[in-house]
Amino acid sequence: MWIKYVFLALISGSFGLLAAAGVFTVLVAVGLVPRFAGKTHTGRKIILYEEMVIFGTILGGLASVFVNDNRVGDFFMSRGVPVEVWQGIGNVFLAVLGIFAGMFIGCLALAIAEMLDSIPIFARRIGFRHGMSLAIFAMAVGKVCGSLFYFIEGLYSK
Repeated sequence: MWIKYVFLALISGSFGLLAAAGVFTVLVAVGLVPRFAGKTHTGRKIILYEEMVIFGTILGGLASVFVNDNRVGDFFMSRGVPVEVWQGIGNVFLAVLGIFAGMFIGCLALAIAEMLDSIPIFARRIGFRHGMSLAIFAMAVGKVCGSLFYFIEGLYSK
C-alpha cells in the first residue's frame, strides 16, 4: 500500500518540478527580473530578486497544494481574536496581494509584448508617434476600473 503513495509522490513531484521549470523558463526568456532591476536602478540586488521569485513560486505552490493546512485565521480565532478583526486583516492582506500580483502580471504581459516587439510595430502601423506612456497608463487605469467593477458588482459569483 505504501508503494502506491511513494509512486504518487514521485509522479506529482516530477510534474510540479516540470511546471515550475516552465514558469522559470518564461521569466528567464522574457528577462523580467533584469528588467525590474534595470528600471529601478538596483542591479546590484539582482540575486535577491531572483531568490524572491523562487521563494514566491515555492510558497505559492505550497499554499495552493496544502489549502487545508494554511488556515492561519483558525489559529488566531481559537485564541480569542474576534472574527471581524481577522476578516479586516484578511481583506487588507488580499488587497495588498492583489495589487502586487496585478503589477507582476501586468509587467509580465508588457515584457512579453515588448519581447515580441508588438507594441512598437503596432504603434508604427497606426502612426502613433507621441504619448505611448499615456496610452499604457490609460490601459492600466482601464484594467483597474474593470477589476473594481468586476469585484464591486460581484460578477464573479454570477
